[in-house]
Amino acid sequence: MHSFLRLSLCAAALQATLALAAEPQANTSAGAQQITRAGDQPSAAGPAEFFTGRVRVDPVWPADRSINAAGLLVTFEPGSRSAWHTHPAGQRLVVKSGVGLTQEWGKPTQAIRPGDVVWCPPGVKHWHGASPTTAMTHLAVTGTEDGKNVTWMEKVTDEQYNAR
Repeated sequence: MHSFLRLSLCAAALQATLALAAEPQANTSAGAQQITRAGDQPSAAGPAEFFTGRVRVDPVWPADRSINAAGLLVTFEPGSRSAWHTHPAGQRLVVKSGVGLTQEWGKPTQAIRPGDVVWCPPGVKHWHGASPTTAMTHLAVTGTEDGKNVTWMEKVTDEQYNAR
């Protein structure tokens, strides 16, 4: 398979994953425990329109009628990052490994490390990603409002990323 086609399929899979994560799903067995097996949901590459560098997105759970928040594991290779964005219902990031960076619009960049939890309030413009030399993985728990969980904006420039 050509790399362009493979990237297009990965981007389409990520878009479908993000759309699924934003749309509350029916809880098929209220009161019954459910297990989603590791490997049942495919990984996807972070689309170039929303990320700089190599980023992998692994869906963990979609928003549903019981919990209106989706979970994704996002791995950023060194130097990679998201574009500026906001969340209509907020987002929590739990850093699982590596060293990352995050910045709120108009404020200084901050380093984040395993165990750190970042609260991104609704409507606050921000970005997050890996440090220049170390990959970073975080669990993103993102609330959904009216079927939407993110508004993407312009990319973070190299000057913004490197200003610390």
